[in-house]
Amino acid sequence: MKGWIGCGIVAIVLLLAALLVGGWAIGIYNGLVRAQIGVDSSWSQVENVYQRRMDLIPNLVETVKGAADFEQSTFREVTEARARASQIVMSPELMNDPARFRQFQQAQGELSGALSRLLVTVENYPQLTATQAFRDLQSQIEGTENRIAVERRRFNEAVQGYNTAIRVFPASMMAGVFGFRAKAFFEADAGADRAPKVEF
Repeated sequence: MKGWIGCGIVAIVLLLAALLVGGWAIGIYNGLVRAQIGVDSSWSQVENVYQRRMDLIPNLVETVKGAADFEQSTFREVTEARARASQIVMSPELMNDPARFRQFQQAQGELSGALSRLLVTVENYPQLTATQAFRDLQSQIEGTENRIAVERRRFNEAVQGYNTAIRVFPASMMAGVFGFRAKAFFEADAGADRAPKVEF
């Protein structure tokens, strides 16, 4: 009788230990999934603001074309930069390929630079800057560029949390088993570490 009671206690202890370990493993796994979903959600917002910019560019170019005898090289530069940026498919899988992610970031940086040059060049055309349609588009583009910066920062914060979660022990063991991989960060554009040169 005592043997059966002893075996029963051991079985109960083992069952409780298995439940605790299982619950602990499930908690870690669910935490990693939540972190990954947070990164995906942040990425969706990045895609959203980049798409907004892509949608505004043709209207901006047409407004400038219609209001001024503008430099064709500036139009061509913006159009080509937009075409290169739109060739890279924005998808959650992009975050898992550091080389493609860098290409995406470079193409978006080139587009930002081309837009900036267009808006600076427009300043030489007072009749254009006086039109309400242009001012509205310029304001929307500037607002979108600010949104891009905000969403990139939020994305980097989500990636930092996720990458930390998959690297700390004991979650790192679960991450390796279930295929959770580090995500790429947005990095500063080339030359961002140098102050711009201003000439009058």
